[in-house]
Amino acid sequence: MTAVPAPAPVAPPTDLPADPPALPAARAPRLIALDAFRGLTVLLMLLVNNVSLGGQTPAQLMHAPFGGLTLTDLVFPWFLYCAGAALPFSLAAMTRAGVTGAARLRRLLERAVLLYLLGAFETSVTTHTFTLGLGVLQLIALATLAAALLGHLRVRWQLLIAAALLVGYAAFLSLGTHPAGVGVIDETHNPVQALNDALLNPIGLRGLLSVVPTTALVLLGAAAATALQRRDPRASLKLLGLGVLLSAVGFGWAASGHLPLSKTLWTPPYILYSAGLGTLGLLLAWLLADSGRVPGGAALLGPLTIPGRNALAGYVLPILIKVWILQDWVVGWAGKAMPMGTALLTLARAHLGGLAGGWTYTLGYVLAVWLGLAWMARRGLILKL
Repeated sequence: MTAVPAPAPVAPPTDLPADPPALPAARAPRLIALDAFRGLTVLLMLLVNNVSLGGQTPAQLMHAPFGGLTLTDLVFPWFLYCAGAALPFSLAAMTRAGVTGAARLRRLLERAVLLYLLGAFETSVTTHTFTLGLGVLQLIALATLAAALLGHLRVRWQLLIAAALLVGYAAFLSLGTHPAGVGVIDETHNPVQALNDALLNPIGLRGLLSVVPTTALVLLGAAAATALQRRDPRASLKLLGLGVLLSAVGFGWAASGHLPLSKTLWTPPYILYSAGLGTLGLLLAWLLADSGRVPGGAALLGPLTIPGRNALAGYVLPILIKVWILQDWVVGWAGKAMPMGTALLTLARAHLGGLAGGWTYTLGYVLAVWLGLAWMARRGLILKL
């Protein structure tokens, strides 16, 4: 029997393509509702901060007296609410990118520090003096950092922690000792004012205690938006229930006379009522733009997403333009030297009358900022931290 030689081994081909690179994790689509609601808040901020109608300004475009509430008083808490509503999306994006543990903590701290420093810069420019004290962005930075550190918890725990913060803060307001007496709370006599005067003013951190209730507000925004981030089929019912509950509790608490609605003190009724209205506003935007139930709803809210996707630029840049140009540049008008902003307002009133000229100047300012943000959006210029 003749032995059959074994076949020669075949060399593997050398021209096979290398293994394809791993595809990046798919990015979750943006929530139009959040961009739109945040954009509405930016536009409201531009409106109420630059209204020039003299004695004819509508009450809703001015801050209410202590214990009252107007649309103007909702702008800042809605900024904080939107910062909280963005947290589930940003934390989920970190997880998809593999940023966890110490790396996540470092990134959260870096963002908070940068936002705080940007706020200190903006405050220093506005006041024409160097300061590291608390302002709008500084408070957002601290409250958002505190809430983000709790972002890994279940929604029920976030809600419980928010409730505990508000109850504890309410106890401080009601039982805290100050010169006017325990339980006395008005705009200038309250435990917060006493703490500021005794401890915080000397070190330039007036208002630091506000981080406690505003952290609760950010947590409420995060808890509400989690259902949308997870695409919960019952998201609309959850947001409706939460929005109605928070609004009712906040309004009822204030109506009881125990604590007022106060932006100055960030009272718990004010926090709850603002968060409730914010939740209902976010729900309405979601039903219009993201639920698929309203044809053309996304396009309808499209203009609001322009400032909403670039909210940081929409807040900081107009302030710098206002301080450095409209207030500091001096021009001649009618034989007088005046700041450019005053000259433009005078020009509008001279040609259109007092009220119409004031509205033209105010709305023209808002439109100019929107057009600038739209130009930035077309070129992908988004200010992020």
